[in-house]
Amino acid sequence: MGRLSLSRECGKCDGGVGAVAVAGGVGLCGECFRAHLFGKFKLAVTSNAMVRPTDSVLLAFSGGPASRVAMQFIHEMRSKAIESWDASNSQALPVFGVGVAFVDESILCSKPKHEIETAIEDIKSIVSSLSTGVNAMRIVPLEDVFSTESKDGEVRLGEAVGMICDDTGREDFLRCLRILLLQKIALENGYTKIMLGSCASAIACHVLSATVKGQGYSLPADVQYVDTRWEVPVLLPLRDCLAQELTLLCELDSLKTQQHLDRPSNGINSLVASFIERLREENPSREHTIVRTAQKLKPFSFNKFSADGYHDFLPSRLRPKFQKVDSDESTFSEILCLICGSPFSESELHNLESTKHKAQKKIDLYTAHCCQSCHFQIIPSSENLNEHFFSLLPIFWTGKADTVSASHSLLRDQIEEYLLEDHDDGN
Repeated sequence: MGRLSLSRECGKCDGGVGAVAVAGGVGLCGECFRAHLFGKFKLAVTSNAMVRPTDSVLLAFSGGPASRVAMQFIHEMRSKAIESWDASNSQALPVFGVGVAFVDESILCSKPKHEIETAIEDIKSIVSSLSTGVNAMRIVPLEDVFSTESKDGEVRLGEAVGMICDDTGREDFLRCLRILLLQKIALENGYTKIMLGSCASAIACHVLSATVKGQGYSLPADVQYVDTRWEVPVLLPLRDCLAQELTLLCELDSLKTQQHLDRPSNGINSLVASFIERLREENPSREHTIVRTAQKLKPFSFNKFSADGYHDFLPSRLRPKFQKVDSDESTFSEILCLICGSPFSESELHNLESTKHKAQKKIDLYTAHCCQSCHFQIIPSSENLNEHFFSLLPIFWTGKADTVSASHSLLRDQIEEYLLEDHDDGN
């Protein structure tokens, strides 16, 4: 995909002047190129039943081209749905709602205060430019995921990040905090879905970096259109669009972006991004190839909507596609990492089960609930620091392990009278 000479004609409408080349070298004019990308987005949303009429969608806006396009497209889909609703005689189905959230990470930013304030004002103006379709705009500091009290949250965030020595681990930890904060915003404000701007290029980088980090088992969970392992499901409608395409669309449509607050990447993630960029220069389709290869891995049961009656709003011709779900796949039973949410592999499950029975301290249970990747990159290597590190984490994470521990203790208390003592020979 790239710019074309203005002398070439559009290969789709045969009327416009070719401005963009897509897969196969076909030239498209600006309007057809935009329709091409919007078609991908709409197909992903409709064919995977991402949004129901009764849903309220929270779009995570980072200020970059991908999330900017996602915001524009979901706004247009909602506007068209409102027009159809107004024209309908029955008006039986409502129209889904859309809200926007921006995670403010300026507490970790070294830029001058006035530049940060200007960037945030730009973010507000970009969202407000969509006169209709956005119900609310929320700018939430990252430290709010730790505590609603700003000072306490700032201290805990700073200490926790400072205890992670690995650059890659620090970046991954912040990404986990963003997802957790988006979940918190959605739950507190009644949103039923979270939409991310992750595109094919970002997912291709994640595929390679996850492989390098030893996260191959959990990789299929991160590359699907739908992810319901979270309390509020996460959607990736731009999975089939390249970052280069989205950036060019923002340029052609004069869609303003704001990336001044972005921090430079380091470690494995930075190396992989550089490698992908070199592959893109040789052949832009390489990113799609990486994503398609990862898609061949078997997804988890939580990578689809399977609740009874969920697909009732779909046309009858599409409903059978979603209703052919094996009963053994419709129940979500995966054990997830306490920090990153990755499904546990067999070896990690075995370690967790053995720890449950012999753990003397709560910290042992916390560490057992973390995947091997988080052990190597995020959790401090010194056992003396572990207890303090886990005390800093959001209660949403540690509370899950406490619940499991309490359930296990209760079960043992209930069966204790039936257990044989060590000195009891069974006679």
